[in-house]
Amino acid sequence: MKPGEITQDQGAAIAFLGKLAEREGGERERIDTHAATVFLAGDTAWKLKRAVWFPFLDFSSLEKRHAACEAEVRLNRRTAPDIYLGCQPITRQADGALALGGNGEAIDWVVVMRRFDQDLLFDRMAERGALSADHMVQLADKIAEFHAAAERRPELGGADAVRWIVDDNIEELASMPGTFGKAAVKALQHLSDEALPRCAGLLDGRREAGFVRHCHGDLHLRNIILWQGRPTLFDCLEFDEALACTDVLYDLAFLLMDLEHRGRSDFANLALNRYLQRTGDLGGLPAMPLFLSCRAAIRAKVEASGAAMQQDAAVADGMAAAARDYLSLATAFLAPHTPMLIGIGGESGSGKSTIAAAAAPRLGGAPGALVLRSDVTRKRLFDCRMEDSLPRQACSREATAQTYGRLIEDAKTALAAGMTVIADAVYADPAERAALEAAAREAGAPFHGFWIDVPLETRIERVSGRRHDASDATVDFLRAHPAREKGPMGWTRLDASGTVDVVVERLLGMV
Repeated sequence: MKPGEITQDQGAAIAFLGKLAEREGGERERIDTHAATVFLAGDTAWKLKRAVWFPFLDFSSLEKRHAACEAEVRLNRRTAPDIYLGCQPITRQADGALALGGNGEAIDWVVVMRRFDQDLLFDRMAERGALSADHMVQLADKIAEFHAAAERRPELGGADAVRWIVDDNIEELASMPGTFGKAAVKALQHLSDEALPRCAGLLDGRREAGFVRHCHGDLHLRNIILWQGRPTLFDCLEFDEALACTDVLYDLAFLLMDLEHRGRSDFANLALNRYLQRTGDLGGLPAMPLFLSCRAAIRAKVEASGAAMQQDAAVADGMAAAARDYLSLATAFLAPHTPMLIGIGGESGSGKSTIAAAAAPRLGGAPGALVLRSDVTRKRLFDCRMEDSLPRQACSREATAQTYGRLIEDAKTALAAGMTVIADAVYADPAERAALEAAAREAGAPFHGFWIDVPLETRIERVSGRRHDASDATVDFLRAHPAREKGPMGWTRLDASGTVDVVVERLLGMV
């Protein structure tokens, strides 16, 4: 079979669903993709899997489509139980008429879903500028929770699985020379072949440690909906367990890649940092460039395959152009970058965390710098959620030393993975500043230290307006400890009483 080849005539099932949608009434819509035809009417959606074969997907027989429909409902109910209503057959009755869920012979199967507002899909929200930083924070939290509960599958994943993905991507991309130039595919193959051996041991070790789980598998913006006011994952990869049971960071990488492709590196960086703050999973960072590249290459081949099926030449040309953009992105993710360590210190309320978050997307390779925040590190050490108040013992001198020590170890881990790091803490003690500088020297990374200066009253105003923040600093604490800076200050002082954008531009101009 050729990729995209139709294996069975589904004309009767499609005509039946069209009439079913008409009877349902209300606004109707039909959506066709490379893998499915979806009818929407009233409050319901019916999803018919196309009788088609691709190297990465096989819906060529009725039995395979039935199994895929059952799996889609079961797996998506992990994250979207209110949306997935069930799997039903389209049956041919004794009189020859078709029915949904009847007693006759099944001629096809559909996933029945609760209809939702298409404008609340995250890809559409991104297109019209409706996504917010709060959405990204909530989404990262949701993904972290989902991964924590996902079934562990140590028999899958690892270096061999990633090698198969890389080789399959290259083979399929090379099979479409009309869309992709040979040189571009060869460049990606060369960089991928260099990256994989560097990560092989890590990937196998993470599999053994339980980081390969039954994930979503197709976690891009089109498969996320703002459902009842909360980001909700749906339409997971159901047709191949070997593809869906992956390293959790590979699962996350699809979202990050999609955001980068849409020019939202700020949101990609925010989502990554929030996820890592929730999970503490820094160990897989050396594989992230390869993960991102694989995800972009997958989108390249899917877009190219979809373009070949389009009857509208303009649509086909647009999809082919998008496919080439994805291939370029896949190659760019593997470009080497020299990491650096940036220390941002200052009194509580000085705005150092806000400055760090704003600067991070613009530093290092995609998806930007890792932000290590002492407030978050301390809460992870004491098994507290970021929004919870710390116990009294967490504020002791010993706890502070432990927190700064862990922050340095985390910085070394990320630097070794090739990531630029921003270490955000008070750093009032010159010994703390010296220890961070020593960590950069040990890692062979350039270091830049910045001390954020802000008047006390401005800091009090900022702290009094905080809500749901990891910092436990209060206005009373600031008044009791107006200045903690000690010893000579060798770091560059930045006046942050102005706008964040101005301060960030000054900081970036000095690194």
